[in-house]
Amino acid sequence: MIRWFVVVFLALMLISWLTPALQKLGFGRLPGDLRFRLFGRDWQVPLTSTILLSLLCSLIAKYL
Repeated sequence: MIRWFVVVFLALMLISWLTPALQKLGFGRLPGDLRFRLFGRDWQVPLTSTILLSLLCSLIAKYL
């Protein structure tokens, strides 16, 4: 249980660290990524970017 907590924590840290670099590459602004303003805050739901990154990770895992 503790191992999974550490893995999830490290994955979230890595994602938050790589988010600015991925946004410079265009991830988060692809067609299918939702952006809206609600209660004075900007919200983002990167559906297409998540699918593309998931496919990329699965391809890397399959061939390594």
